Amino acid sequence: MTPTEAGQILYRHAQIILRQIEQAQSDVNNIGRSLSGQVSVGLAPGTAASALALPLLKAVRARHPAILLYLNENFGTTLSELVMNGRMDMAVLYAGKTGVHGLSYRLLLKEPLFLVAPRSDSAPLSEIELAQLNNRDLLLPRPYNYLRKYVDEAFASLNLKPNVVAEIESAATLTAAIAAGLGATILPESAARVMANSIQTTLCRIVAPSIEAPLALCESDHLPLSEPAQAVKDIILELFEQQTIDLGLDERIAD
Repeated sequence: MTPTEAGQILYRHAQIILRQIEQAQSDVNNIGRSLSGQVSVGLAPGTAASALALPLLKAVRARHPAILLYLNENFGTTLSELVMNGRMDMAVLYAGKTGVHGLSYRLLLKEPLFLVAPRSDSAPLSEIELAQLNNRDLLLPRPYNYLRKYVDEAFASLNLKPNVVAEIESAATLTAAIAAGLGATILPESAARVMANSIQTTLCRIVAPSIEAPLALCESDHLPLSEPAQAVKDIILELFEQQTIDLGLDERIAD
């Protein structure tokens, strides 16, 4: 059986209504008590958001032990759809250049992209021009991934096309491939430095043109957050600000 378009719309509305009923019941039951209930948060892999998972768990457990936190580390497109459909409270993910109906984005920072290559005997460069990567074997995610879109658009601005030899979206597999010398990759600064801490790599910031990936907090633009979800959101913003300072990215935090 395949639902009609009208049936799919009705199903989405039914999910939203059920979620609002659950939130209303939870908010009424929580009056005069410590915050409790379920809160779902998406964290896009391969971004500064990934490093928030453990600190977020610790902070929520310490401040609001009755909140049941669900963390979903999936790809950005799926996360935004879950938020749009009312099946997830919020997500930290790459923001596109155009708005999406049903969603609101709060820009958190813009991370510069770095070339991550196997360690070589030559003196490492702090920066590398994008044109120098024209014939470099690259390991990148699939074209629908926002990170890949930023890379493809930057190459296209120079009338070039990246030489992609494999498409990898698993962080573990990508790290192993770089360590084995099978190619280089392009990652946001935070993810690049995490990889450099686990294997021997050379990091070069990409310039001419520089590429930046905007990271944002995504929410529904019409469904209000429950009290527990608002509390978790406040913790996310607090932890994210501290993380960007620790990474030296505080100058790129959006107003």
